[in-house]
Amino acid sequence: MATVPDHDSYIAAAPEAFRPALQRLRDLLGEALPDAEEMVAYDMPGFRMRGKVVASYAAFSKKIGVYFLAPAISEHAEEIAAKGLTASKTGVTFPPHKPAPDQLVTRLATASGKHADA
Repeated sequence: MATVPDHDSYIAAAPEAFRPALQRLRDLLGEALPDAEEMVAYDMPGFRMRGKVVASYAAFSKKIGVYFLAPAISEHAEEIAAKGLTASKTGVTFPPHKPAPDQLVTRLATASGKHADA
């Protein structure tokens, strides 16, 4: 995807099949991080608190990724694995037709926000 200025433009430019999951991530992250500011960095929409990007999301050719500060991922590693999701040090990926559970995304975002001062 080309560089986009904001969340709305990013979601609109994504393949149609990805848009509902991307919009859901945006909504969940915004609700879990009410004090965060929406921004775009590294061509990914995200949320920043106290100058630190605490959550972001992206569409790829066959999957969606949602990214957090590393401690949030490590704190929830067992739950991520139990849900059958693929995780890296800072993110979780999934196909657009099988999104990450809302409650898990919310817990990861909340944990990441708590680590913004670290």
